[in-house]
Amino acid sequence: MAAVVGSQDLRKPVVLALQTPAVAACYYASGQLGLLRELVVEGAVVTPIWPPTGVSVACLLLFGLRCWPGIALGAFFVILSLTSPSPSALGILAGNTAAPVAGYLLLRRAGFRTDLARLRDGLALVFLGAFTAMLISSTTGAVLLVLTGRLEGAGFWPVWLAWWVGDAMGVLIVTPVLLLLARVRPPFRLTRWREATGLAVIVCCVVPLATHSHLSLLYLVYPLVIWAALRFQLAGGMVCALFASVMATVSATDRVGPFERLTRVEVLMKLQAFNGAMALTALILSAVITEQINTRRSVERACQELVEVLEHLTAGEAADGRAPPREDGPGQRRDD
Repeated sequence: MAAVVGSQDLRKPVVLALQTPAVAACYYASGQLGLLRELVVEGAVVTPIWPPTGVSVACLLLFGLRCWPGIALGAFFVILSLTSPSPSALGILAGNTAAPVAGYLLLRRAGFRTDLARLRDGLALVFLGAFTAMLISSTTGAVLLVLTGRLEGAGFWPVWLAWWVGDAMGVLIVTPVLLLLARVRPPFRLTRWREATGLAVIVCCVVPLATHSHLSLLYLVYPLVIWAALRFQLAGGMVCALFASVMATVSATDRVGPFERLTRVEVLMKLQAFNGAMALTALILSAVITEQINTRRSVERACQELVEVLEHLTAGEAADGRAPPREDGPGQRRDD
């Protein structure tokens, strides 16, 4: 027993030593991916979707609070790739680390389950993990930009809103996909693969057209997201929403299609409204459908167990030589 305990105690530092750089690498890679598409608001560069927040919350939910040094290290390297170290950069680093940690603590207190199989889990991720927790990073960043003179006081609220929405979109879009991938285990069941293939083909054709057409056809994406969520729950709904959000972000940053001839603020507002609607529709609808399916399966199992119990009781009575009462006619009853 002492040897087993000793090996476990030695394993924890090794796991932490490997986990920290792995989380930092994922954070940094997702940060560089998010920086590929930028928007300028009041002279400040913001990203419509900031994937590192989604990566951070997912890592905390999967590995626990011990992975926060990896988040801080990854955020440090992302900031280092953009600017030189300074007190304001360290403040932004602290805010970007504290926000996902706060989201994780709020979700854990709310009894969040990573399978997102309940409506309350979807709502908790939206209102606690995304909307509430990301207030920390956006407020810290915008305040520091004003204090250091990089941002005029009049531009505080637009930059704060863009920062907050970008961080929240990272949680709403990226975190569910990563939690889904973490649950994938072989062998893979190819149920309804024909429908899945057809849906994928239609999505790959319609979404680029809707997000790049000057006719403003973004509404065509909603039926596809609903279809994916109804038939394939979280796997279908969130992957479809992620693809639609990425394509819309590309169109918005290129100022083409429905985002053409709009001001920078109008582009940001229209894009974030679309991304938010996609993420909320896919996440909440998937959670509702999954919860209903699980409830139905629970009822079916309970009915099956009840049938088995009745069959067992009936078989036991027959073995004792007793038969159940038999009706002879209306209002009459006879025991054999």
